[in-house]
Amino acid sequence: MFPSILGSRGRTYLMILIVSVLYSGPIANIQQNAEAAALSLSCNLDLQVHHSRMLWRSAIQPFIAITQELMDSKDEFQLEALNVSRKFQNIRDEVMEQYGYDQFHPRSHGNSTQEQFATKTKMQCDSVVNEGVQRCADWFSLRWAECMAAIPVPVINHILCVSMKFHFLCDAMRVMTPWCRDQIPVEGNFGQLFDQLNVSVDRLSQEFLTELVLQEQQQSVLDGSLLDQNFTQSVTDSFLTLTRTMGQVLNTLQLLLSFTFITVFIQGFSYLLSYRTDIYFDNVYITSYFKKIDARRKRAGKHFLLPLKKSERKEFIFPWSPKIYPEELKQVMAGVIQLLSISLLCVVLLTVDFALFRVLDVISRHTFTQFNVTSGHQVNINVGGDSMVARLLRTTISGFNSSSDVNIHSDNRECVSPPSALPISVYVSCVSCVLLLALFSCFQVYTNRLRRVIAAFYHPKREKKRVLFLYNLQLHKRISFPHRKKIISRGPKTVFQRLNRWGRGLFHHPKQEASDFEVTHYADS
Repeated sequence: MFPSILGSRGRTYLMILIVSVLYSGPIANIQQNAEAAALSLSCNLDLQVHHSRMLWRSAIQPFIAITQELMDSKDEFQLEALNVSRKFQNIRDEVMEQYGYDQFHPRSHGNSTQEQFATKTKMQCDSVVNEGVQRCADWFSLRWAECMAAIPVPVINHILCVSMKFHFLCDAMRVMTPWCRDQIPVEGNFGQLFDQLNVSVDRLSQEFLTELVLQEQQQSVLDGSLLDQNFTQSVTDSFLTLTRTMGQVLNTLQLLLSFTFITVFIQGFSYLLSYRTDIYFDNVYITSYFKKIDARRKRAGKHFLLPLKKSERKEFIFPWSPKIYPEELKQVMAGVIQLLSISLLCVVLLTVDFALFRVLDVISRHTFTQFNVTSGHQVNINVGGDSMVARLLRTTISGFNSSSDVNIHSDNRECVSPPSALPISVYVSCVSCVLLLALFSCFQVYTNRLRRVIAAFYHPKREKKRVLFLYNLQLHKRISFPHRKKIISRGPKTVFQRLNRWGRGLFHHPKQEASDFEVTHYADS
């Protein structure tokens, strides 16, 4: 298990751990600072909207007060209007019934009021003259009767009182009729003025109603949000959703960490199983037992392998040598690529977080704003007099007498939120994990060699068998190498030669022939 921890599985575990540290460190801090900046912006926007509402309400408050005053004065205004109507009715009756003719009732809807008044006045001229003639005749009749009573002597009284019979002189008054018709005492615009005044008084006498209606119109801003909504609450809800998503991702990374730790055991058992069942698996090491076999054969005067030839050295690994062999270099390069990629990711995220912190810190220290709004107004209109019009004007205009003072002092101190700096422990954790990853990449070669040592310690017989097989396989390759080189130099084989070789192979051990082509291999972690 220990070699797997220091090998590729350990690197994978460290990479996931670094990603978790970055996710809970700079990424979470970037999200927190961005949330603080967004909340500060939304708070300032809410503050601006609040101040705009206060100014707007202060501006329209006098108009609302005027309308409310008119509503409160409705009964008084209605009483004054009824008084005006009653007084105008007296004037109307006087105009209609003056000089004794009947009350004016328009019969012809086609004639204007001016024409009807003129016609009535002309008719009044005839009536006045006839009445004057009749009164004159009645006066003569009365004087005749008094004269006859004063002189009781017959015949004499008729002679003396004959002048009382000159009632025909009364007809002289009829010469006034043409003059009266030509001198009509009705002005040219009297009818129109009377109609307008009559209609105005009739409307004024109707019920006086006042109603205050405030219409409020909301305009959509910021992706459909209305001004009556709280932007800060909306932004908070949005970031809560993002925070929940980040929490789910972090839980997934924790689960991957646990699963990666489990794969350490899985790889250990897999290596042990392959070690015991596959003799070619990870059998490329020149061990002390390998050297002992070679020394014994050398003393016996038999073929030996050590020292290896130059062409053979790249196929074998000396466990105690610090040299990194070609087969092991592939894993080192993979580890270096992983190290560079994760280091670049750490540098980028930490740099972005630090730069964002510095920018937001400068902004938060220089965005303090104070709002001071002071205004006022005073309206005072006095209407003197005690006439009907004065009372109406006084009742109407009294609502405009108002005064107000606006004094707003505010600041955005509550909206200024300083950004949070990334703790030093996060930097230490990132650097430590990257250094461990680099260390694992360098020592992975040697820990992979340690796997075989541990397996050989617990299975010594299997190790001897594997080393002996490796020695015999390599010895067979070296002995058969000149023969194979000779066959290659001969050129292509004929069909008869191939059939002959195949027939001889039927009577030989298959493993012996296979050993010319099969080789052991290095176990990748």
